[in-house]
Amino acid sequence: MHKITVKDVSKKFGERTILEGVNAQFTSGHIYGLVGRNGSGKTVFLKCVCGFMGVTDGEIDLDGKVVKKDMEFLENMGFLIEHPGFLDTATGFENLKYLASVRRIAGKEKIEESIRRVGLDPHSKKKVGTYSMGMKQRLGIAQAIMEEPDICILDEPMNGLDDSGVDLIRNLLLELKQDGKVIILASHFKEDISLLCDEVYAFGDKHMIRQDTPTQ
Repeated sequence: MHKITVKDVSKKFGERTILEGVNAQFTSGHIYGLVGRNGSGKTVFLKCVCGFMGVTDGEIDLDGKVVKKDMEFLENMGFLIEHPGFLDTATGFENLKYLASVRRIAGKEKIEESIRRVGLDPHSKKKVGTYSMGMKQRLGIAQAIMEEPDICILDEPMNGLDDSGVDLIRNLLLELKQDGKVIILASHFKEDISLLCDEVYAFGDKHMIRQDTPTQ
């Protein structure tokens, strides 16, 4: 059982305040939705939670260990934030194999399984440079889950997906929830929020407010 706690977090870039006094808790076995207009701070918030950005004030901790103090990045995390970056001249499997070599957690079978779970062929010789946006998005999600992380942080995971892809990824996220993962996702799609999320946080005017029901 894991718990991410966000305590009075603020984030500034120079004189510009993006987040101010943000509080939240995220626990295992739940899906949390983040909603708000473009530029409202959702992606900045996700980067702070991951540890890719430091906070200006407040703190973010995982089970009592503070990000950027007790650990550089959030531990045991898979993520997809902004556009996934891959080597255009390599296949999907080759890309994930290269990324997996950094931590040496996911082997060949786990990589292939993750690729299949997002609806791609792990044995395809097609180079990622020829992939559609939706295929790259699927591969990015496969990369996020291939090491079986306890925490999945996904920024607009349905971007570029067709209807069948959306249904597949929604079902995958529900499976991950049943497996006890902490899942935090930002989405512009109302249906994602209403079908998937147990709790929803709305961003606006530098603040993040918990909504009682999963609606945008």
